[in-house]
Amino acid sequence: MSKKFKVIPVLLLVMSIIISQTACSKKTNQSTDPVQKSGFYLDTVCNLTIYDMKDMSEGNATKLIEEAYKLCEKYENMLSKTRKSSDIYKINHAGGKEVECSDETLFVIKKAIKYGELSGGKFDVTIGQVTDLWNFQPEGGDGKIPEQAALNEALTHVDYKQIKLNGNKVSLSDPKGEIDLGGIAKGYIADKLAEFLKKKGVSSAVIDLGGNISVVGKKPDGKEFRIGVRDPFSTDGGIIGVVEAHEKSLVTSGTYERSFKKDGKVYHHILDVKTGYPVETGLDSVTIIGAGNAGIDCDSLATTCLILGEKEGKKLIESLDGYEAIFVQHDGTITTTKNIKGFEKTNK
Repeated sequence: MSKKFKVIPVLLLVMSIIISQTACSKKTNQSTDPVQKSGFYLDTVCNLTIYDMKDMSEGNATKLIEEAYKLCEKYENMLSKTRKSSDIYKINHAGGKEVECSDETLFVIKKAIKYGELSGGKFDVTIGQVTDLWNFQPEGGDGKIPEQAALNEALTHVDYKQIKLNGNKVSLSDPKGEIDLGGIAKGYIADKLAEFLKKKGVSSAVIDLGGNISVVGKKPDGKEFRIGVRDPFSTDGGIIGVVEAHEKSLVTSGTYERSFKKDGKVYHHILDVKTGYPVETGLDSVTIIGAGNAGIDCDSLATTCLILGEKEGKKLIESLDGYEAIFVQHDGTITTTKNIKGFEKTNK
């Protein structure tokens, strides 16, 4: 369920930042222009922009953004399934034995279990063996469809209920089980970066980790940020609409991310835990909007809703307090949850 974005259309990844910057052109008490730095972390293009902070200056803001990116590395080293020093790698290669984990890793795993339960097992972070077989790449590429026998074998090791917790120790009751936090980790990291920036005196910022967006405060002039929602059918940075937001998390999951085409058919990275193949629910993207400290939840819910489909996904979001959703279907139809506020469609 890894939700890592293609690198090719870089402008699409930074669209939210561009919109929010241009909307800030009329400054009030700012002592300097917004400061933005990009980086490649978590297998995606990331953008951090500070608009206002205590002792705002280009130098201070740049230094703080660099410190924030170091946090990205810290959490990636903790939650990645491919880095040998990470807690997740150690769990996956422990042969069912317990592994002592950090508080941060334990928090993310507990959230993953929660959304496994909430989705009836359709959101399942133990899908690691299956994602290994597909080996989707950030840049797309030719791709290869796994052999059915290999898929069938990998699927026997998918069940989030195999995750066992004992204090800070984590184990998998299936020695061949494999955790992949790709559908939840970026949301968590965005939350931690927002928390870090606020503690350092930042009052206005936008964090974009490849489509996992956290909005800190309002614009320096007191107005809401205007965040663009990507058009899944666009190849040149198009958007389907704009969300006005402050202290919000916005996460988009789409079938256009990490995908390849084979014999005229598109294969994407959001996988069905029953078949091992990409889910087919009639949706091309789902955007979830929640509180500023709920990026981890928005991340999980975006993937979950894409798996459930528009009808069940909408039902789920409307049953939860504090969340809104935007659904884009294969035919271009855009629908939203009935409680949505501040979303304005663009003219297509």
